[in-house]
Amino acid sequence: MGRLWGGPSSLDTQADDGMADVNESDPPRNVRGGPDVATVLGIGGALALIVIALVLGGSPAAFVDLPSLLIVVLGTLAVTLASFTLKDIGVTARMLVETLFKGGLPPRAAALKILSLADFARKHGVLRFQGSILAGLKSDPFLYKALALVVDGLPEPDVEAILAQDIHATQQRLSRATSVLRRAAEVAPAMGLIGTLIGLVQMLGHLDTPASIGPGMAVALLTTFYGAVMGNVVFLPLAGKLERNGAEETLVRRIYMVGVLSVARKENPRRLEMLLNSALPPAQRVDYYG
Repeated sequence: MGRLWGGPSSLDTQADDGMADVNESDPPRNVRGGPDVATVLGIGGALALIVIALVLGGSPAAFVDLPSLLIVVLGTLAVTLASFTLKDIGVTARMLVETLFKGGLPPRAAALKILSLADFARKHGVLRFQGSILAGLKSDPFLYKALALVVDGLPEPDVEAILAQDIHATQQRLSRATSVLRRAAEVAPAMGLIGTLIGLVQMLGHLDTPASIGPGMAVALLTTFYGAVMGNVVFLPLAGKLERNGAEETLVRRIYMVGVLSVARKENPRRLEMLLNSALPPAQRVDYYG
């Protein structure tokens, strides 16, 4: 029989020994951890290519202009803040850190984990989750909360309503955070254009000195450059990654909810396996009892 935790620390062995403890220090091998390598390589690589192009052009210092940076960076922040609230900005920053650096279980690993717990509950009863097993799941707050509700004896409809509301609230936060990043991606090029117009007006005011026209035009265009880079290289990819990882997290939570409700109904875990496989993408389907 397949297991999520291998070796002597598995649930069945511990239950037979009367220890009933899940070793959370040995997580599944396919847990995401550390920085999101794809995002770091993607955004970092794009910025590196831009810097290399500037250096090869022979005049990287010509692309540095403090007033243009202030207009684009602070202007984008100000307009985005005007569209939302300080709390929304803070939530967005926190969710970005969580999705890019903390990671979480992929859906297939989550399915294996809940199947392992359901199999344990089938053999030893829900009340055996009390104590060290439940405490060991605190690193996964949603699963911990879901199992705690079942252990506390809440009716299945109440458990389902509470968990569904929790998932809905998370989706709302994700949607708002994604909207903040997409709004910033829209505003950054616009602020670049505003900076360019300001620079052009200032340049046209000095047409009596032809030597200043070329440098003035270069500085005016820098704000458009900054805005395009911020919007298309930074904010839009981050919004896409947050949306993608958020959708995966929602799937993981739905897997947990289905599993916990199955445990509450005392169903056969083999039926749960079929339910989970119907929700998982074909490449991530599990064969726990194979």
